[in-house]
Amino acid sequence: MALEYAMHGQFSVKSNVFSYGVLVLEILSGQKNRAFHNGSNIEELLSFAWRNWEAGAALDLVDPNLRDGSKSEVMRCIHIGLLCVQENVAQRPNMGALVLMLSGHFATLPLPSEPALFMHGNT
Repeated sequence: MALEYAMHGQFSVKSNVFSYGVLVLEILSGQKNRAFHNGSNIEELLSFAWRNWEAGAALDLVDPNLRDGSKSEVMRCIHIGLLCVQENVAQRPNMGALVLMLSGHFATLPLPSEPALFMHGNT
């Protein structure tokens, strides 16, 4: 659920973009957002994805069954997923831009910033 909806009851087309980004990251990891297992630790998927992105280890997020695919396509999907879950609603792409990003029409994607609900420690 998008932060702006959970905190203030505000819903917009960007709320759907947030949900889409969570789904992308869940599919890539093979795990649910709230029950993401990192070894013996349980933490938020968005926190784990962001920490690994920042550390240059974004592929550590990916389910081992998906690691045989194109690394560049998987990285692009992680990048897009993180763009969708930006805390600042204005920084999230709209659905039209998402379609272009996924089809490869964006030569370079903007850099994501820290996602909404980012947890600095394990929960």
